[in-house]
Amino acid sequence: MQAILALEDGRIFLGKGYGAPGECRGEVVFNTSLTGYQEIATDPSYAGQIVVLTNPQIGNYGTNQADNESSKPYIEGLIVRELSETSSNWRSEQVTDEYMERYSVPVLSEIDTRALVRHLRTHGVMRGVLSTDVSDPEALVKKARSIPKMDGTDLARVVSTKSIYTFDSSDPRNQSGDFLLAPQAVDRKLLHVVAYDFGIKQNILRMLVREGMRVTVVPAETKAEDVLELKPDGIFLSNGPGDPEPVTYAVNAIRKFLGRVPVFGICLGHQLTGLALGGKTYKLKFGHHGGNHPVKNNRTGKVEITAHNHNFAVDPDSLNANEVELTHVDLNDNTLEGLRHKSLPLFSVQYHPEAAPGPHDSNYLFNDFRKLIEEWK
Repeated sequence: MQAILALEDGRIFLGKGYGAPGECRGEVVFNTSLTGYQEIATDPSYAGQIVVLTNPQIGNYGTNQADNESSKPYIEGLIVRELSETSSNWRSEQVTDEYMERYSVPVLSEIDTRALVRHLRTHGVMRGVLSTDVSDPEALVKKARSIPKMDGTDLARVVSTKSIYTFDSSDPRNQSGDFLLAPQAVDRKLLHVVAYDFGIKQNILRMLVREGMRVTVVPAETKAEDVLELKPDGIFLSNGPGDPEPVTYAVNAIRKFLGRVPVFGICLGHQLTGLALGGKTYKLKFGHHGGNHPVKNNRTGKVEITAHNHNFAVDPDSLNANEVELTHVDLNDNTLEGLRHKSLPLFSVQYHPEAAPGPHDSNYLFNDFRKLIEEWK
């Protein structure tokens, strides 16, 4: 099966098709992680995007249900240099090709992903169409140009849960021994945290549980008053896809519970926090996607290797320096990666400290959230 990628600027990449036959559309971005393709595919933050993986061989350890970060893949399509048709890992339950076909994800392989990534780095992310119908490339280019841009698009309400649910140590999705209570949380009182689901990943929930927390997950559009009625010890703002600026309902909610309960946000939650504090956000040229981004912790002076997945960022110059401390910065391009309010119980980071996939350097932030709650009490 042949497959083709047509970009909005007219660039064409022709290769071999895997996964589901058909067509998908979206913003084309690249991810530099060496492993974790299943976690990437099932991250709701990738809704509306076609993902290019820079590691040359993908799929060699297969897939399994335990590694899903959500109930299904959210990527529109996948592009790789070489897709392994077999798997050689004892945890594998299904080869990657069959997994992608099962969830209707088209895959383009056997193209020069280096050339594609260099093109995106030079010209910026752009809209594209991936199709197994290669008969009319020009028609696909026209389709790519007609795709709505990510700017101004609210995808959080699209991927969010539709109903409230609870996640704790007894949840079957918390099945790995790696996510038992952390040593420092064994003798602590169980805390209740409300997590806003803007596209939350399973491993975030596991990490909160690991710190001795029971998590009530609520839909993205839940009002602040309804959350406060749940009497949470803390509020968590999750990752998610799309542009943060149209997510005004979440910004308004954050402003209402600021100073009333401790808050921790990551990724989209960080951007929404920045907006709630009066800041502005902007779109990056080609975003940050990967598990190897160096971030400096300004408080400690240490450099953490971190996992990223975001196209937008908070403008540090738009924040009030008298109220907000800039705690983390990306050493690649000086993007703001973390902030903390100087008087209110609030902090957030742009990257993904839950490490799924990625390094564990920033796991301490979940314990910091626990400490913030205890200090506030």
